[in-house]
Amino acid sequence: MASPVLDTQAAPPRTAPAPSRGTRLSALPEVRWAALSAVAFLLALPLDLSGAPAWAWGPLYAVCYAAGGWEPGWAGLQALREKSLDVDLLMVVAAIGAAAIGQYLDGGLLIVIFAVSGALEALATRRTADSVRGLLDLAPAKAVRLPDAADAVNGTDGAAVVEESVHVADLRVGDIVLVRPGERLPADGTVLHGTSDVDQATITGESLPAAKSPGDEVFAGTLNGTGALRVRVDKDAGDSVIARIVALVEEASATKAPTQLFIEKVEQRYSVGVVVATLALFAVPLALGADFTETLLRAMTFMIVASPCAVVLATMPPLLSAIATAGRHGVLVKSAVVMERLGMVDRVALDKTGTLTEGAPRVTEVQGDEEALALAAAAELPSEHPLARAVVAAARARGLSIPEASDFSSVPGEGVRAIVEGREVRVRRAEGEHADTAVEVVVDGARVAVLALADRLRDGAPEAVAALTRLTGTTPTLLTGDNAAAASRVADRTGITDVRPGLLPQEKVAVVREWERAGARVLVVGDGVNDAPALAAAHSGIAMGRAGSDLALETADAVVVRDELATVPAVVALSRRARRLVVQNLVIAGVCIGALVVWDLVGHLPLPLGVAGHEGSTVLVGLNGLRLLRDAAWRKAAAGE
Repeated sequence: MASPVLDTQAAPPRTAPAPSRGTRLSALPEVRWAALSAVAFLLALPLDLSGAPAWAWGPLYAVCYAAGGWEPGWAGLQALREKSLDVDLLMVVAAIGAAAIGQYLDGGLLIVIFAVSGALEALATRRTADSVRGLLDLAPAKAVRLPDAADAVNGTDGAAVVEESVHVADLRVGDIVLVRPGERLPADGTVLHGTSDVDQATITGESLPAAKSPGDEVFAGTLNGTGALRVRVDKDAGDSVIARIVALVEEASATKAPTQLFIEKVEQRYSVGVVVATLALFAVPLALGADFTETLLRAMTFMIVASPCAVVLATMPPLLSAIATAGRHGVLVKSAVVMERLGMVDRVALDKTGTLTEGAPRVTEVQGDEEALALAAAAELPSEHPLARAVVAAARARGLSIPEASDFSSVPGEGVRAIVEGREVRVRRAEGEHADTAVEVVVDGARVAVLALADRLRDGAPEAVAALTRLTGTTPTLLTGDNAAAASRVADRTGITDVRPGLLPQEKVAVVREWERAGARVLVVGDGVNDAPALAAAHSGIAMGRAGSDLALETADAVVVRDELATVPAVVALSRRARRLVVQNLVIAGVCIGALVVWDLVGHLPLPLGVAGHEGSTVLVGLNGLRLLRDAAWRKAAAGE
């Protein structure tokens, strides 16, 4: 197992594949063993330090060692069979060596650190796997196929045609399927008959349902509105956009493997060096006639002072402190690896809907009197369309009384109609040019008002963009599946100059990979299923948590729990402070370990002094790292200091 600071999320767990969805997290073997090891250590520690007899704390330490050490030890032995020596085995040997010379606490601490790290790795892997599998559930299991293509194309809604229920996997290119109101589309295809509004935010990220009519493209897994559609299947299930998203997430995660391979090479060399040096310190003096006990003690002292325990602890306190501080202020950073990587980003890509904006339309302007708004709200009240909900919410926010409506009807793409207080009220999309989405209110044939609606910009979005620009030296780029006009309006209001509209998930990934091939370390911030592949492909990914999709939340490295966009630059700045402290601590730990090793090699380092020096350096770097626990650290990060 790599040290927690250097490990990557791409590393697979050493156990069997992740449990199926619904299995409790505590059922993972790594979690159970790590919990047992940690509990045993925490019970033994006070007994040991208080001078209790060995029979009181000895068995507890034994449980700690066995529970937390058997799995990395076995993995290390398996690697040894493949002629590879890694730090897993070294850490177990170091822990056993510490116990052999009476330093049970040091060895137990090493075991607990590695056991907990392995458990966190397994949890991250299992949750991502569950989310990827869950994405495929967006597409329905069955579809209604219309065997007679002529009836399917030429028939009208409600016409008697032959229907056949089939599994989605059995659909073939050219099949015609019927999608009723409120159903999810079973395949990628083209609308042949019917009109409807389709919510395709899972694919394109659009905040508003898209009007669909004959000739328009539709995607598997998107949600049909109030109209019935007859759709020609254009792609097999395995080639649909939703299936490609799953493949992209898995592929992007796998591309992090080269980093893991590099880390393993470093571990290999370090482990071999320490083991060779330890064996030499024991074997050479012994061959020259040195005392066995003294030689063994010296070799074990070397194993203790040369172990990477101090280095691991030198890096963890600042990173974990930063994670805790970020958590208190609404940002869930998933691991120390993530906290370290966030501070390395030098380019940022932002999604629009649900990231820079709130992800739901609101009435921004009423061109007409309040009576017209009340009539529109009455007509829209029975509708579930997002625009209808926005109109009703605007009327209620103004304290208007919404009268009762009758004879309600809705025509996809044309709006709603109802009788309100004896008058015919229609609410439909307005004709002509408007800055925002606009609907007109028509009463008894006469237009009486125009309502402008738009997805509201998040509070602090321009300031967050400016802060990210200062941190990285480059203005963020807007990557969105929405149309160019909507994207440009948001970009103009936030100070973004590079806008990439109309992007499908794979196109977002292509942009990110192009930047990273050029040497950039990219941070992607998004919230939807359509953002998940880019979040996985990027150097770092942050998801907006309140309305974020499950897959985006699990794929992202960090989650903005309270949807406060200003916390994104703050956590990047905090990560940079943590990385500076990591460098400081590594210098301190390296100097102390180096001095103790040299002392042991060229002189006679007493075991108590070696342990004291080793633990002293650990305490020193730990206290230095804990500085980031203070709220002042977050305030400075939020201020860009």
